[in-house]
Amino acid sequence: MFHFLFRVIGLFVLAFALILAVLDITRSITASAIILTPLYEAWTSVSPQSLQSAQEAVESWVHPILWDPIVLFLLKLPSWLVFWISAMVLLWFGQKRETPYGRFASR
Repeated sequence: MFHFLFRVIGLFVLAFALILAVLDITRSITASAIILTPLYEAWTSVSPQSLQSAQEAVESWVHPILWDPIVLFLLKLPSWLVFWISAMVLLWFGQKRETPYGRFASR
């Protein structure tokens, strides 16, 4: 059940990463320079208040030191890369496990 759920969510996240990559490629072609939109910029353009509330939640519930080195590093990465990596992790968790007996072994 969870494997199926991970695969479905992973495919949706992968499709979103592809859309973000196409947007960056289109912007790069029109500007004649490489343009990579960081996740921070994409998030602030969609909902700056949720970014602020996410920062407050991480600093109050987890630890303030987690926000500055780790989360800010992730927010500086290109948005399509962050979603692509998370999609690959979800798809990896969602893959079907191979039987321990092997493909041709009898049980």
